[in-house]
Amino acid sequence: MKKILFALIMLFLTVPALAEEKPIWVEAVGEAYLSEVDTEKEVMERARINAQNKAVEQARGAFINAHTVVSNSQLAEDLVYAVVRGKTVKVEIIEEGWDKSDRKLYRARLKALVEPVYPESGAGLSVKLSLSKDDLKEGEEVKIFYQSSADCYVYIFSVAADGSVTLLFPNSAMPDSGIQAGKSYTFPPDDRIKLQAQLLPGAVKAEERIKIIATKKKEDIVPLGFKEGFFKVYDARSTGMISDLTKRLNQLEPADWTQAQTAYKLSR
Repeated sequence: MKKILFALIMLFLTVPALAEEKPIWVEAVGEAYLSEVDTEKEVMERARINAQNKAVEQARGAFINAHTVVSNSQLAEDLVYAVVRGKTVKVEIIEEGWDKSDRKLYRARLKALVEPVYPESGAGLSVKLSLSKDDLKEGEEVKIFYQSSADCYVYIFSVAADGSVTLLFPNSAMPDSGIQAGKSYTFPPDDRIKLQAQLLPGAVKAEERIKIIATKKKEDIVPLGFKEGFFKVYDARSTGMISDLTKRLNQLEPADWTQAQTAYKLSR
């Protein structure tokens, strides 16, 4: 196969800090059914818990939606908001009682104050990421080294100075991104692809950032992009890729995925 030269280009990125979310009030209705083995008190408590759980889920969606995606460059962030959960810190009962048409059905309407909780992703799964060099001259090649603590699937990204995102791995030449626990891997693994550091015209220095995301199971976390050689590329003007990635990661348990990021400096 013909060698393909791929230039990874990025100027210094200034990543906005993740804004601290404030607790929010959410209203929800919970229900519980009285069986032959339940006491009325147990059913009441279940209905209230059901309402609280619904309130937490509604708040969780609000916390995620509060993060406006400005640019695909946000892939350089930690994506901690993708694993946001919530917990109730205060509950106020609005009304509750037995359903008039079904005396075994208890319904509780409440207002809950929910605060965001950001559990650390990757509990039980970790990934190491490094580069062949951390200080490069323009035109030099760079290789990516990675290793995981458990069998998993990895996705390696580069974010360009113009905000576009390139999915380096998996790609059309190497579609299988599964790796084994404790084994060291290199990208590119052979001469089919070369990663060559290159400055934008007029730039005298840059910092290249590489992001790796690992999932315990094979997940369809990345939407379709347009093809450039072996790779999928996502236009900077479209924020759909990063929004979709966040939503898909949010559907996973925090322990089922992790991430790492590294960088090297580039000069003429």
